[in-house]
Amino acid sequence: MASNSGEVVYKIYRALTYGLSPLIRLHLRWRKFRGREHPFRWRERLGRPSAHRPTGHLIWFHAVSLGEGLATIPLIKCCLEKRPDVTVLMTTTTTSAFEVIKNKLPSNVIYQFAPLDIPAAMDAFLHYWRPNAVMLMESELWPNLVMGAARNGIALVLLNGRMSAKSFQSWSKPVFLPLVALMLSKFSLILPLSTLQGIHFQLLQAPPLFIRYPGDLKCATEDFDISEGDKKSLEGFQANLFHRKVWMASSIHKGEEEVFIRAHNMLKQKHPDIVTIIVPRKPHLGQEIARKLQDEGVSVALRSHSHELTPGTNIYVVDTLGELRNLYRLTPIAVIGGSFLLGSTGHNLSEAAAAGCAVLTGHHIGHFSHMVLEMQRVNPLSVLQIETSISCIFFLSLFQISGEKLEEAVSELFDNVKILEARREAAKQAYHALSTGIVENFWVVLDFHIFKKLTRNGFCEAENPTIKLKL
Repeated sequence: MASNSGEVVYKIYRALTYGLSPLIRLHLRWRKFRGREHPFRWRERLGRPSAHRPTGHLIWFHAVSLGEGLATIPLIKCCLEKRPDVTVLMTTTTTSAFEVIKNKLPSNVIYQFAPLDIPAAMDAFLHYWRPNAVMLMESELWPNLVMGAARNGIALVLLNGRMSAKSFQSWSKPVFLPLVALMLSKFSLILPLSTLQGIHFQLLQAPPLFIRYPGDLKCATEDFDISEGDKKSLEGFQANLFHRKVWMASSIHKGEEEVFIRAHNMLKQKHPDIVTIIVPRKPHLGQEIARKLQDEGVSVALRSHSHELTPGTNIYVVDTLGELRNLYRLTPIAVIGGSFLLGSTGHNLSEAAAAGCAVLTGHHIGHFSHMVLEMQRVNPLSVLQIETSISCIFFLSLFQISGEKLEEAVSELFDNVKILEARREAAKQAYHALSTGIVENFWVVLDFHIFKKLTRNGFCEAENPTIKLKL
């Protein structure tokens, strides 16, 4: 009965996305006009390929954006090493992810933009690429993708499966529950990033038999090669930081700069030689922050303009992409943004921990609470959460409270070398404990459930699927 109602809801969704397709295509062109889609490869979003599909087995990895895309790369490399006979197709959605990931993937990986979840685009994509299996990263549950793959005998895997509390509540509503239950029933394997997320999937009627827990793939960070020019640039920047108090606010969202700038101003009174490195989530936000500070008479160095960090400059704004992991190596303290405003959901802490930073974060961290708890379980000093007293918010602004709390925490690290080094060592210890064996764990599960079946008849045979183009 639930399956029948799910089919009905899916047919309604498919009909709606079919009917709205002309408007969605028009919106895509508008985004391309505004520079939010790739100027030459935007047609890939409509399922039109720009590369040749090789013969043989092909596995499709899909991640929506930069963080998820980078997290899949160690697993992709492992799969290619273990099974060199398999072709990997990688897709992402955002142009920011494309610009960074294209230079970090192995040369034999095909990289395309993901198709929109409209019938014509998705059917054309599946018809051309004929993947044997689809590896979806985290929360990419798109009905036309999932149902199209299942209809054509393509195995479905959810990597690092998760959904926010808001998404879980939405999917749990009577209108949508039959659809998500139908989609989850089509998966051959669901790999949640935590036990809590696994429970959420089971409450949404995912078959428990197909759920496994190999770990959190975002803990499996790896070093990437950097160009000689970038290396020299970073070395020059590092030389300018010598003998100065340095801390970094990374992956910050719009509005959070008020917290960090307030903390910076208080810290500067005690440490006139301070350098605050601000790395916004999106480059254009960095340019907005720099302009605002410059209008107030503050000296700011902007990375995209190759500004030198002079003795009179205390704020360095990084408005470029793909450099965060390297920048973590230059600072002893990293405050992870996307966590200081109500409704925020945090960002990956493992990259800063891997670099040996003392790791701080705000209170609003969403599903990254699992990573924080696991790191603190290994060593309580590995992550410091900046708590804000709710009762104080009635009398003072959230920005003021958070800024003061942050200033206190960073100031203690500046003033006490023993505490700073203890937190740095604890973060690195926790990272190594959580990251060791993660990729191998994923490979063992995928090999048993997916890759070993590539040589058998059935859903994983490369030329087996016959994609049916229909409404």
